[in-house]
Amino acid sequence: MTTAEQRDDIPLCVDLDGTLIRSDLLIESALGLVRRNPLNILRCAVWLLRGKAAMKREIAVRSEIDVSLLPYDERVVGLLRGSSRYRVLCTASDRRYAEAIAAHLGVFDEVLASDGERNLAGANKAQALVGRFGRRGFDYAGNAVADLEVWRQARNAIVVNAPGDLARQASAVTSLAQTLPRDSGGAGTWAKALRLHQWLKNFLVFLPLLASHRLFQADAVLLSVIAFVSFGLCASGVYILNDLLDLESDRNHPRKRTRPFATGALSLASGLVVAPLLTFSAFALALAAGKEFVLVLLGYWLLTLVYSFRLKRIAMLDTVVLAALYTLRIIAGTAAIHVTLSFWLLAFSMFLFLSLALVKRYTELRSLMQQGRGRSDGRGYEVDDVGLIASLGGSSGYLAVLVLALYINSAASEVLYRHQQVLWLLCPLLLYWISRVWFKAHRGLMDDDPVVFALTDYVSRIVLALCAVVVAIAI
Repeated sequence: MTTAEQRDDIPLCVDLDGTLIRSDLLIESALGLVRRNPLNILRCAVWLLRGKAAMKREIAVRSEIDVSLLPYDERVVGLLRGSSRYRVLCTASDRRYAEAIAAHLGVFDEVLASDGERNLAGANKAQALVGRFGRRGFDYAGNAVADLEVWRQARNAIVVNAPGDLARQASAVTSLAQTLPRDSGGAGTWAKALRLHQWLKNFLVFLPLLASHRLFQADAVLLSVIAFVSFGLCASGVYILNDLLDLESDRNHPRKRTRPFATGALSLASGLVVAPLLTFSAFALALAAGKEFVLVLLGYWLLTLVYSFRLKRIAMLDTVVLAALYTLRIIAGTAAIHVTLSFWLLAFSMFLFLSLALVKRYTELRSLMQQGRGRSDGRGYEVDDVGLIASLGGSSGYLAVLVLALYINSAASEVLYRHQQVLWLLCPLLLYWISRVWFKAHRGLMDDDPVVFALTDYVSRIVLALCAVVVAIAI
């Protein structure tokens, strides 16, 4: 900017959503309402009949947002803090949120926002600013196509977090003073949002293939691969939805606060599009594996939704549901290749995965304890519960080994294994592995997700390889 362009008598007006913050307060607040009660989405539709400004006000009255946790664009905040000009927060978001943000930052002299009757966006915002400061009497920082209406009336445009072609369009209607390009939400960012590393859990669908000794049947392998991909797509869709519903709690978490939607690296609107698209793709692919598999996948999807909206906030029930979700992957693998569901496999997996789910909660509570916090956000646990959780988790893991021992001595194993007695070697291997998992959790060396840890830890891979050798010899 030239010296003339930096005159203190020209106000600097800044947009909020997508400009000052890397988020959208309307979507955030609406998601907060939906998280409390999914039926609130119908109430939003009714409020919208009275106009967008009225809907924003109704949502703002009912949905609190901790403005201290919002993903502010530090470049814009720095621009505001470094300026002695008259600074105006001008936003289409509801005034309740705008004033709270202005008070938190302490850099604005005035707030113009939607007030429940007038939606301060596009032409309405341009009209308000012209009425307040006159045509060409203000500079404006924005990020959206709707801001072109404002830039037509502004002296200078500051384009923030927008595609390159928007800066070109802005320069066609006024003087382009500055461009602050957005960080690209590329493949790596989306891979993190989709949590592709969590797809490792879906290898559980191959367990029935191995247990039924059908590893070398091409049709069974293909069906298992379809099941694997379907579960991956479905799970990624739910992960995105879960992240959208947990924005505030994720931002308050020492590790989860770096998730793409929590930081604003990916837009909330894109998440609302991609999540259902992934879910639709999962079920479309699942049709190739048959009706039974589709029904199991549907059960998994519905249970994850109920878990995301409600069950994960109920202490202990959340871990049982997590164990059930792991076990459903095994049931799905069974349905995909059309083999009989094994009681022994179900019992073993339920106890084993309950132990691992409790490891997950134990690790989270231990982390909170180290931070000096007494409770987990959005959960029903207190840090004093760590001892009880460790006791229950270790017991559940050992019960899984007991189920395995009973299976080895059953008539069911005689049918599949010629050297049945060799399978007893699995018991000490699993006792060691489960004990090691809890030992590492006790020392604070456990990953947030113990199943991912189990598939990536080199000692765990050695134990798995030894188990495979034992099974091969027993066959």
